[in-house]
Amino acid sequence: MDIRHVGVVGCGTMGSGIVQVCAQSGYQVVVLEVNEEILKKGLSSIETFLSKGVEKGKVTPEQKDATLARIKGTTTYEDFRGCDLVIEAVNEDMDLKIKIFKELNRVCPDHAILGTNTSTLSVIDMASATDRPEKVIGLHFMNPVPLMKLIEIVKSIATSEDVLETSKKFGESLGKTVIIAKDNPGFIVNYLQYPFRLNAIRMLESGMATKEDIDNAAKLGLGHPMGPLALQDLVGLDVTYAGSMAVYEATGDPRFFPPVLMKKMIAAGWLGRKTGKGFYDYKKEK
Repeated sequence: MDIRHVGVVGCGTMGSGIVQVCAQSGYQVVVLEVNEEILKKGLSSIETFLSKGVEKGKVTPEQKDATLARIKGTTTYEDFRGCDLVIEAVNEDMDLKIKIFKELNRVCPDHAILGTNTSTLSVIDMASATDRPEKVIGLHFMNPVPLMKLIEIVKSIATSEDVLETSKKFGESLGKTVIIAKDNPGFIVNYLQYPFRLNAIRMLESGMATKEDIDNAAKLGLGHPMGPLALQDLVGLDVTYAGSMAVYEATGDPRFFPPVLMKKMIAAGWLGRKTGKGFYDYKKEK
């Protein structure tokens, strides 16, 4: 099956990035948000990102205009009726995702593939909300989507080989390197990185080292582009807390149980860059 029209549910940090890379790769894209205000904010972030690309000489003005022309915003699921692929990109809330998949199953054409950008949650649980579980697949993009070169494709026990192959070709058409994961908690990327980031927080919590020394150890000693605490601020403490708890509840593995410090910081509203404070203070940057 050829994918020409792509739908995206959610125009937040991840959703807007997915919309952008799809439109830049030549796909016609329709993106759904709950209201016009949030939709305009998401579309504005795409335009801002592309404008910065023009300033840096990475995107031409013509490419920017062509990309934006391929994007349509909507607040109704009915606009997904012509899509070949729709990707859900909302918060890691299984009840919300199941509600979305029921709507997608209702409006999308029979041939359409239904994807989820979940980073930890069970793909088959979402697929069970539809009457086409063989056409449901995980399409986990990395943050920030336009810059990161990886896409993690998650095949559930019900996903067909045809859908897997079509999804692989789609990911490659976006200029991404594709890896295939089984539908296990955390998949590949987060099963690797959650214990690492949580361990860094435990080290800080116990006084083993300062945040700067922990991050420098990872950057200069391990060759990571970013330290685990700075990365945690970029991702958002609330996002990692929910994801790691989901893996812990599914596996019982204590490596995924969030540290007390993390819970206290979330209670204080210190979620990272998006709130201006996390392990580091970003208010001066703003």
